[in-house]
Amino acid sequence: MALSPASARSRNTVLSPRLEALLRDHLGKDAVRLEPDTIGVAGPELTDRILAARRATEIERPTFKPLHGRSITRTEASSVTRTIGSDVREALKAPLPQNIDLSGPWPLTGHLFLRDLILGRDPRRLRILMSRNLELTPLLTWLVISAGAALPGRPKPGDDLTELGKLTAKAANYQDRRYALGMYRRAAAPVCFTISTLVANALWLGSPFDDSTPNRNIIFESLRLLPPSWNILRRASPEYPALDPRIGTGDDILVLPLLSHRDPALWEDPNEFRPERWDHLDPDSTPGYLPFGHSSERCWGRHMVMPLAELLLDQIRAAGLVVDPEQRTAKVPLLGLLGVSEVRVLKARDAR
Repeated sequence: MALSPASARSRNTVLSPRLEALLRDHLGKDAVRLEPDTIGVAGPELTDRILAARRATEIERPTFKPLHGRSITRTEASSVTRTIGSDVREALKAPLPQNIDLSGPWPLTGHLFLRDLILGRDPRRLRILMSRNLELTPLLTWLVISAGAALPGRPKPGDDLTELGKLTAKAANYQDRRYALGMYRRAAAPVCFTISTLVANALWLGSPFDDSTPNRNIIFESLRLLPPSWNILRRASPEYPALDPRIGTGDDILVLPLLSHRDPALWEDPNEFRPERWDHLDPDSTPGYLPFGHSSERCWGRHMVMPLAELLLDQIRAAGLVVDPEQRTAKVPLLGLLGVSEVRVLKARDAR
């Protein structure tokens, strides 16, 4: 079986010290105590039992946690997800802009492309909510949201907006506008952030790709080695101690795809980028593989990931873009979204 290109194998991926310690100290373990009140779980059987025991609570959901102290019901979260999904489908139907240039620093370049592709009809006060700079601090995010809710010239019903943008135009007062702008970011930002990070990871791990390798395999293998959601939190709950005697009544649980995705008992050559392994594996039933959560509660946005990531990879591969051969190292910081911090992407002819 073909391995990653020699240029990709010689790249150095530097994980944050905590992530490196997790892999060094706990790889291959079923369950381990990480903190006095936290159990880490990576064994596929125990993971299945834990995640199937109950649904995630509102504070455990990665995207639709309470907003401004207001609970987001599952019905509302599902409706908003369907709304951004509708905008994604509309964006995929439209002809792409001419002369797309996806060279430059990733994931930023991909993030900006997706923002404009999906949300291009919305005014700047909405699109600015997709800024990666807002990740610096939650305070900055809420200052921008509060300003957008208070300033005049707000979007109005009847404006040419995305379906997600129309939800903000329906808000009747300041509090509702602030909430609607928060939901706009909650729904759209994960699409732009996650997919651009996923494709940046794929470029770093495997570019240049063999012409015969399908995008599908590249995406699944990138999700294995650098799963954007590297942990799944479950707060202490009475269901869990009955599943395993190592779990106490007050223990939170951190399910760790970072570990199960590289477990040598589950994967051949677990640290190698080998997209061809997905010729014969089903991502929905492979033990220990959790890029979109557990089968009992899949990520609602997963249906957007594949078409958008494949679109980006199609454009990158057609344009002959590759990782800058002068870049030998990329860092993976400890953030909520696991990915390389910056990958320099060039046209192949400029990389010689």
